Formats: sequence, structure tokens, C-alpha cells
Amino acid sequence: MDFFSKKARGITPYTAGEQLRGKTYVKLNTNENPYPPSPRVMETLARMNPDDLRRYPRPDAGRLREALAAREGVSPENIFCGNGSDEVLALSFPAFFDGDGAGACFADITYSFYEVFAAFFGVPVRIVPLMPDFTLSLDAMRAADCQGYYIANPNAPTGIGIARAEMERFVASVPDRIVIADEAYMDFFGESLAPLTKKYANLLVVKTFSKSYSLAGMRCGYAVGDSALIAGLMRMKDCFNSYPVDAVAEAVCVAAVQDEDYHARTVQSIVSERSRVRAELLNMGFTVPESAANFLFAGRASRSGEEIYQRLKDAGVLVRFWDKPVLRDFVRITVGTPAENDALLAQLHQILS
Repeated sequence: MDFFSKKARGITPYTAGEQLRGKTYVKLNTNENPYPPSPRVMETLARMNPDDLRRYPRPDAGRLREALAAREGVSPENIFCGNGSDEVLALSFPAFFDGDGAGACFADITYSFYEVFAAFFGVPVRIVPLMPDFTLSLDAMRAADCQGYYIANPNAPTGIGIARAEMERFVASVPDRIVIADEAYMDFFGESLAPLTKKYANLLVVKTFSKSYSLAGMRCGYAVGDSALIAGLMRMKDCFNSYPVDAVAEAVCVAAVQDEDYHARTVQSIVSERSRVRAELLNMGFTVPESAANFLFAGRASRSGEEIYQRLKDAGVLVRFWDKPVLRDFVRITVGTPAENDALLAQLHQILS
């Protein structure tokens, strides 16, 4: 007997990147950081008090909010913490959009979870196509009839970023609509909108610990915004899960935030490798947009994205492929360590030879 609801039967869930077991791969498919977390993270884990695991954590993740407020230059009341940035983004749909409203606007090629969240919460969507060069027209976004916007900056899976000055002009031009800037990869770009949340009440910036902090396994993300927006997220959280950030995650993330030197060195290592790998891919004849993230979006006219993906996988290198219009001509490649990147490039040379 089928006990599924109509929603469960009809919805198309998000498909996460492959997390394969049983074989050792050079794993460049899910934009994880190739370097370990800060040594302070490991020290914090070693010092964890078992009693902290017996008790519920603080429902507001107070210590982490304080640490993040200091980093972002805002007050703790301007920070919301959740179980990964995915949860923060998910809660923003019912917090700021109505099922019978004008809907949420986002690009046709962007983080595909937006469309899943919208369907799950019954929010109408307005889709704006990217330009032929994969850039996003903010003028086209502005012209859409909607309640607000989701803008991944840098965008995924293209890696293309929008300068802060351009984003600020956009936010200022739509004061009656919310702008949710998904900055999962911003640390590799360096022009966060977070400081502007003190100036614009309609701006919410969402970030994650999964990428630049090497803490994807901890599942922790956060939002920066006006206290009224944060209150909206809190209301939704407390209707769903009072304790989204567990005691271990909070302690570990506080330690990571406080080790800014290590964080900066890790980010710079990835940025340097990103430039090197892109140059090599261009020399091989790939089309590779300038990336502001920790990955590269690469396609080659003579080979399908699926062929490159499958042959790399057969050779022990995982990259990301989507069998969708436009995207099927490309693969997304996470920037790894120099050794991982060399393994990727060596296999690509063999495939193209």
C-alpha cells in the first residue's frame, strides 16, 4: 500500500553529488575542501566534555553567533545559525515567500536546490535565463515580477561572481523585495555583501562552513541580516527544529572562526591552484569561465560532458556531471590539492590524446 502523500509522490528531490565507497577516488565532485580543518578544530574535539553531549545545546547557538558577529562586524542578533546553509536557505522560503504571492526569482542555471525548496514549500518561481556567456543579468532579475530573489554569488555550477558594487546597486534598487545572497563560495572571491546588511534591511547573506572551513561533515551554515529578517528565520526554525546546531558543531565552528590565519592560508592555496588548473585546461582546448569559487566549469567542443565524466570516473577521478540542457556539455571540477589536480590533468591528457 502506498502511504505517500500527494506531495511526496509528486516532488522531485535534490540529487546530491556522489559519495562513493569501496574504491579510492580522487574526489573532485562535491566542492569539499581538500585540506584538513584548522588544528584548533582538532584540539577542540579532543577537549570536548562528554557532559556536553548529554545535555541539549543552546537553541540559539549563542556562542557561535557571537563569534560570527565578531567576524562579520555585526551584532549577534544579526546572525542566524542552522544545520548547514541548505537548512538556512530552506527556512528562508516559508519565512519570506507566500504560496499565493508573486514568488521567488532565480537563474535557470544555479544551485538546483532552490527549485526543490520552492516546490516543497509551495512557492511560485520566476526563472531568469543566464546570458550566453553564463553571466547573470541583474536588469533581467529586476524586471521579474516576484517577492524576492535568490542569487548564488559566486554562482554554481559556473563559478562566475558578481562584484560587490554591482550587487549593492541591485539591492538598493529593489528596497521592497528581499535579496538572498547565497555566498557559499564567497571566501574564494572576497567581496562579501555581509557588511551591507547594516545598510539594507532587504538583504540576507547566507554562508557555510562546508567549503572554505573544511567542515562539510559538521553541517553548519549561517545567515547575516537585519534583526527582523533573522527573527523570521528563528520563527521558522522553532516550528521545525529547536536545536539545529549540535554542541559539537558549535564548539568546532567557533574554533574554526577564531583561526583566521589558517583559514586565509587554506583559501589562498585553493585560489592559486584554481588559476594553475584553469590555465592547463585552457591549453587543452577546454572552455572554462573565469571562476571565483573553489571549482571550475569546463567543457570541450569535441567531447561531451558525460564522456569526460565517465572516463575520468573509470580512471578513479570523480567530477560532477548533469544530464541537462547546456550543462551536459560541461563538467564541474573541484579544485583539489596539487597532487589531486595533477592526477586529474594527467587523465584528461590521456582522454584527449
